[in-house]
Amino acid sequence: MSIGDIAMLLLCGSVSGFLAGLLGIGGGMILVPFMILVFNHLGFKQELIVHMAIATGMATILFTTSSAIWAHHKHSSIDWKLVAALSPGMIIGGLLGGSKLFEALKTSWLSLFFAVFIVYSSIQMFLNKKPKPGRDLPGPIGLFSFGAFAGALASLVGAGGAFITVPFMLWCNVRPHVAMASSSGLGFPIAAAATIGYMYGSWGNPSLPVGSLGFVYLPAVACIVVVSIFTAPFGAKLARKLDVSQLKRVFGIMLFFLAAFMFNESRKAFGL
Repeated sequence: MSIGDIAMLLLCGSVSGFLAGLLGIGGGMILVPFMILVFNHLGFKQELIVHMAIATGMATILFTTSSAIWAHHKHSSIDWKLVAALSPGMIIGGLLGGSKLFEALKTSWLSLFFAVFIVYSSIQMFLNKKPKPGRDLPGPIGLFSFGAFAGALASLVGAGGAFITVPFMLWCNVRPHVAMASSSGLGFPIAAAATIGYMYGSWGNPSLPVGSLGFVYLPAVACIVVVSIFTAPFGAKLARKLDVSQLKRVFGIMLFFLAAFMFNESRKAFGL
């Protein structure tokens, strides 16, 4: 990688780590578009670039969430019983979604799916609308089923799952601060299962570049992680002091531009 490629990844890593701690998101939505630019510059095969960007972004969540989890845990903000109840389903969903299903999706459809997800996330961020509490948490079967759905969806878009899990927890009368912190705890099992799925589903692909473990490009992971593990605790610390509603709106606007980039990638992949 060139110095410019490394600098871009370091910058993205610092921002994604900060947002992981501040807003409880994994950072994949920010990382993926920029990694597509880097991977294009490195000359990777077009049919692999989007898959590699999503898989590599998810692999970095293993480290950013670990740092954010520790910061939230020190303040007793995470509901570990809820994390333990949702994790089994998320692991199964992440493994299934990240392996054969992920590999089977063509670049064009995967780009489009990711772009639509960013639009949804940006609207949610911009409006900062919290669902009205509707009920208590479901039983073990309900939590497992929701976890499996969230894990599969998150693995397809390379996200830590906060945009699915936080609204669900709020709807089930979990306190907002606990829901945000617990989403960091849930990001780790999703990222671990999906990353294993990405590597298993693409293992032995001769078209993958040197330095890859399946779809995961290790040099990019290293560049992002080396800075994100330091900025995530800083974001988690600010999350307890700031009103993040305005920051969410700004972030939502930025996501619209990233969505436009991904829609353009999808258009090119479809040959339009």
